[in-house]
Amino acid sequence: MTAERRYGEAPPIAGAGWYGRQIDRERHQNTSFVDLDLTEAQTVGIVFHECTFRRARFNASSHQAGAFVNCTFVSCKFFNSRFSECKFVGSMFDVCDFDQMQVAGGDWSFVGLPGAALGRASFKETRLREADLTGASCKGGSLRDVDLSGAWLHGVDFTACDLRGSDLSAIEPENVHLKDAIITIDQTITIAEALGLDVRRK
Repeated sequence: MTAERRYGEAPPIAGAGWYGRQIDRERHQNTSFVDLDLTEAQTVGIVFHECTFRRARFNASSHQAGAFVNCTFVSCKFFNSRFSECKFVGSMFDVCDFDQMQVAGGDWSFVGLPGAALGRASFKETRLREADLTGASCKGGSLRDVDLSGAWLHGVDFTACDLRGSDLSAIEPENVHLKDAIITIDQTITIAEALGLDVRRK
């Protein structure tokens, strides 16, 4: 007789070896993955909905047009991973390693990245609307042409970060570190106005 789990929950998938796999349009929902190895995997159109990843390894993996919606990532490694036009709406990250992670396009709105170390990660043309970046370190990182409107940016370290083309309307200059940040002339006006300055063209 097979014992049923409480509330019909599926048992977690532990130690799955997806190393180097080519994965096309698989779907997973309400699944818990423990020690999942996605190193060097390549996925297209993969969907994870309300899944939990603990100590998963995404190192050197590549993901095209995937969806990781309302997922939770705990102690996961994203070294040299690439996400192109992927959706992470509502997902939460806790104590993850983003070294050399590259994100191009996609929708990361409402993600939780509080305290994340993003200084060696890059985002380009990505939507991060209303994302929680409270206390995140983006020192030396790159957020080019990123939509940060409505984002929680209190205590973010943007020191020497490339912010060119990004929406900085949510920045409160007195609550973030902007020393040596790379911005455009138009963005300096946005920041000056946030400081309460009366900016005039002439």
